[in-house]
Amino acid sequence: MAAAAEPGARAWLGGGSPRPGSPACSPVLGSGGRARPGPGPGPGPERAGARAPGPAATPGHSFRKVTLTKPTFCHLCSDFIWGLAGFLCDVCNFMSHEKCLKHVRIPCTSVAPSLVRVPVAHCFGPRGLHKRKFCAVCRKVLEAPALHCEVCELHLHPDCVPFACSDCRQCHQDGHQDHDTHHHHWREGNLPSGARCEVCRKTCGSSDVLAGVRCEWCGVQAHSVCSAALAPECGFGRLRSLVLPPACVRLLPGGFSKTQSFRIVEAAEPGEGGDGADGSAAVGPGRETQATPESGKQTLKIFDGDDAVRRSQFRLVTVSRLAGAEEVLEAALRAHHIPEDPGHLELCRLPPSSQACDAWAGGKAGSAVISEEGRSPGSGEATPEAWVIRALPRVQEVLKIYPGWLKVGVAYVSVRVTPKSTARSVVLEVLPLLGRQAEGPESFQLVEVAMGCRHVQRTMLMDEQPLLDRLQDIRQMSVRQVSQTRFYVAESRDVAPHVSLFVGGLPPGLSPEEYSSLLHEAVATKATVVSVSHVYSSQGAVVLDVACFAEAERLYMLLKDMAVRGRLLTALVLPDLLHAKLPPDSCPLLVFVNPKSGGLKGRDLLCSFRKLLNPHQVFDLTNGGPLPGLHLFSQVPCFRVLVCGGDGTVGWVLGALEETRYRLACPEPSVAILPLGTGNDLGRVLRWGAGYSGEDPFSVLLSVDEADAVLMDRWTILLDAHEAGSAENGTADAEPPKIVQMSNYCGIGIDAELSLDFHQAREEEPGKFTSRLHNKGVYVRVGLQKISHSRSLHKQIRLQVERQEVELPSIEGLIFINIPSWGSGADLWGSDSDTRFEKPRMDDGLLEVVGVTGVVHMGQVQGGLRSGIRIAQGSYFRVTLLKATPVQVDGEPWVQAPGHMIISAAGPKVHMLRKAKQKPRRAGTTRDARADAAPAPEGDPR
Repeated sequence: MAAAAEPGARAWLGGGSPRPGSPACSPVLGSGGRARPGPGPGPGPERAGARAPGPAATPGHSFRKVTLTKPTFCHLCSDFIWGLAGFLCDVCNFMSHEKCLKHVRIPCTSVAPSLVRVPVAHCFGPRGLHKRKFCAVCRKVLEAPALHCEVCELHLHPDCVPFACSDCRQCHQDGHQDHDTHHHHWREGNLPSGARCEVCRKTCGSSDVLAGVRCEWCGVQAHSVCSAALAPECGFGRLRSLVLPPACVRLLPGGFSKTQSFRIVEAAEPGEGGDGADGSAAVGPGRETQATPESGKQTLKIFDGDDAVRRSQFRLVTVSRLAGAEEVLEAALRAHHIPEDPGHLELCRLPPSSQACDAWAGGKAGSAVISEEGRSPGSGEATPEAWVIRALPRVQEVLKIYPGWLKVGVAYVSVRVTPKSTARSVVLEVLPLLGRQAEGPESFQLVEVAMGCRHVQRTMLMDEQPLLDRLQDIRQMSVRQVSQTRFYVAESRDVAPHVSLFVGGLPPGLSPEEYSSLLHEAVATKATVVSVSHVYSSQGAVVLDVACFAEAERLYMLLKDMAVRGRLLTALVLPDLLHAKLPPDSCPLLVFVNPKSGGLKGRDLLCSFRKLLNPHQVFDLTNGGPLPGLHLFSQVPCFRVLVCGGDGTVGWVLGALEETRYRLACPEPSVAILPLGTGNDLGRVLRWGAGYSGEDPFSVLLSVDEADAVLMDRWTILLDAHEAGSAENGTADAEPPKIVQMSNYCGIGIDAELSLDFHQAREEEPGKFTSRLHNKGVYVRVGLQKISHSRSLHKQIRLQVERQEVELPSIEGLIFINIPSWGSGADLWGSDSDTRFEKPRMDDGLLEVVGVTGVVHMGQVQGGLRSGIRIAQGSYFRVTLLKATPVQVDGEPWVQAPGHMIISAAGPKVHMLRKAKQKPRRAGTTRDARADAAPAPEGDPR
């Protein structure tokens, strides 16, 4: 017996909003869930006895009329519930007006996994405090440190993680259910309190409850009811020209976790280590229950299978001591968010000793079933504390089979499986129902997909695998896991394994053959499946093409923690960027973030940009530097760059751009700056401000999109220490010649000495340097310590400009400036006109040379009371150091040994982005995502 699901239902979580009947936008659930009767414990208001109207209008919810004892808001319309009665779901805590019940479209968490269109696992970061955020499972406010997904706006209590579904954003193609049409990806709640609905223009956000929905790609916000009026296709909204479309990124699954695929520092596994739950707090081994139950009630530990017993993960259920078996079982199912029919399940006693628990998990212990009297048959004792949910044997079952491709007219088909049903027989039965009967059944296979919140695992079933036995095995491990398991009919196509592995930190200057030999000696690479595809010799990095998933995983795990010749290696998994699929008007943004800059703001920005853009286009500079991102974008014909960090970080990225320019299809990408450092002089000149102070990251991206392109000179400094010497403290020796790049300024003498002292103080206690105000205070302190210091720098150096000797006045510091900002915004050159020199510009091919007489003079310049001593202007400079002298370039200081410094122009000018003066357009006008003349649904409760 088989039946095709109706295509008129609508997918809700994880994949957008398919149009009913559209072949390319098929829903994944044929019917709604069942509202289970029966009381059950739950936080919040006291319960009355009335039930909600029929379950047809409430997808999977178990609504119950409750008496309100405190101010309460509706989770659908977010309005205050007047009176003393409301309707509460016993499973997910969804609260509603009676008038709103028939409009509820948000599914209960018990059935949400079955509504996911394309299962994609989440990527959880470290626990943290999230102000005014609500848990997506229990819908309660997050007060204690909680978990959040690094890729989407999912927020969870740690004990709610096992009950969240795999509905993260699909950010790349992985060879399974790939499609070119992109749909809205709706996420419920946690909207700004002033958010406006895209359809009715009324307020849809709330700071009191989890209400409203938002597309996590284009940012469209709406009431859950109104979202049905929007077109399902997503155009990526206002940021569409900056976003890297998922259809243009390909990353085959090869055993790598989500955090490894997105180059995210891995956090501790949520839900591990005994995280259980009692509905409001984590409970685990060795922990006491939250409170003594009321008189006449008892608290039970409920496990949902062998896996929960092995991990000691349970839920606490409080029921009356007189409760019957059916009532206790239904309370246990609600606690575990299990949507199955209670008639197919039973509660069995779990032996109290740990040895017995182990035996029970192995299926060797005897069973004791709850009877109608609430006691174990054959025992005179009270109901035991620990129980496990077990599935009764079945002789047949209806199984949903999903197509492994999206362009079909139905979401799934239902087939009846018996003890004789195998994976092959089910494929033969399903193909005609999916319209593929003309094709040979040997071209298809049955795939089991376990949709965990953190991992989505695919398993190819053998042709002779009995399906009824397989379902029983899954229920034995976890009854809830059955609702998170799908079976797909997929084409038996051989996907050639391919993984690109970036390896950095290698010795620079080697040939491809030498790098191959070095890696073979270090990790025994297999030449038959591993080849070096790209070599960045000057940076000491290579890209490996690995044609075996197991070998790629082995190499990654070995290389990421290995040191070669005293250098720690970096290993990153990079996707393939399908640049030919990019839209014609696309100019994606490559984002580099230094999380160590700006205190904790760099870390927060890294997370925000991953959520606003495609996480594949956002790179953490502490994990491999800028080279992996530049390699990924090397074939993109047009792209822009955003650097989040201080002036030193900007110089780092510009230097990497200069070195890889000849490899880029877009050799001159424009660079924008989000200043996170202390001085941020380049950011000031380009109007990006004195420093990031918590602006909305979305507004930052809008400003980048509307910024104006300008040119800026880059300069090369050749450092040639030709004589041995030592500083007064004996720390500087002769060094081999080296080249550094300069964008802002180069300081010699007192300016560099203050930077060096600050740098050393920060290296000793980095935890104290988390605020811009504190950093400036340290600068002042080290400056006061040097106020009486005299170096007579003019006697220790010689200066040539355009090969002409220049006599220096009595100075303590010599500064070469390329931009009209120095020392956190000071105008060192001054604004007075001078016929000897041209008016300075950062793209005129000239550097200005200025002297300062000491710390007091520098303080006066920064206070706007004086300017520096103008010495020269030119394009070629030669400085001779007669003794070891402090030098700093763009804020990076060191002690330079005696020798020569030659400063000259560094090739082509770089393209920078200067923030436009006008304010960018606001994001609420994404009319392309709004349906034409879309009226609010009739009877809308808002």
